[in-house]
Amino acid sequence: MAISRSQLLKELLPGLNALFGLEYAKYGEEHKEIFETETSDRSFEEETKLSGFGSAPVKSEGSAIEYDNAQEAWTARYTHETIAMGFSVTEEAIEDNLYDSLSARYTKALARAMAYTKQVKAANILNTAFSQTYGDGVALISNSHPLVSGGVNSNTGGNVDLNETTLEAAVVNIAKWTDERGLLIAARPKKLIIPSDLQFVATRLLETEGRVGTADNDINVIKSNGVVPGGYAINHYLTDTGNWFLTTDIPNGLKHFVRSKMATSMDADFDTGNSRYKARERYSFGVSDPLGMYGAGS
Repeated sequence: MAISRSQLLKELLPGLNALFGLEYAKYGEEHKEIFETETSDRSFEEETKLSGFGSAPVKSEGSAIEYDNAQEAWTARYTHETIAMGFSVTEEAIEDNLYDSLSARYTKALARAMAYTKQVKAANILNTAFSQTYGDGVALISNSHPLVSGGVNSNTGGNVDLNETTLEAAVVNIAKWTDERGLLIAARPKKLIIPSDLQFVATRLLETEGRVGTADNDINVIKSNGVVPGGYAINHYLTDTGNWFLTTDIPNGLKHFVRSKMATSMDADFDTGNSRYKARERYSFGVSDPLGMYGAGS
């Protein structure tokens, strides 16, 4: 349905001082704090986690060497979605507008809507992190990520608030992760991802010189040791005010594939004279290695 003069009545009358409602500031590309971005040239992408070898055994003198097997652990699949929206303006509405260009104004609004959708879809990976399953058969944030060796990795602190104790426990937990065969991996936190509700807690934990909430003259070891080197980033699209996350330096963790960058176009309908505008892009968000993220929440 095209935007007509009846929907833009005030814009067609002399004496109007200002038009407002489309120029609100917007949050930036907050998904870049969480996801690695790669390009894609196919309808979907798959990434497979491999299992290496276990610890090497002692070889007795004169005995044969032992051989180990490598294998695939699981496969993550990214299916790209097409996100598109448009609007149409009647020929008469464009002719009779007395102020600025309708197309320029509403094209900005269209870009804003597309950007908002992308951030919501990205944040949904964390908003469903405790329930949505991925390649290894469990949720992104779970205490039972299965290993080929028969053990498990845990990337959650459970149902806990963000504070000094729980953040320190997260750092210790991450340092104990192993690969598929039970060999320790040198994993470390990178950045704290929080909803806006926790920004003041995060500032106190990461940026104060002394311990938070005590009368002791102890140093803040979280800051002193630099255990969260990237500081914190607010994601305004997180829906649970108590959930908090840590990105880690594990490669190929959470990924964003770009199949087609956002493109805009317009044309005029010959029969009606209406001008039509559209925006379109294709992308996907998902999880390859869940150890790219640690999470907890209240």
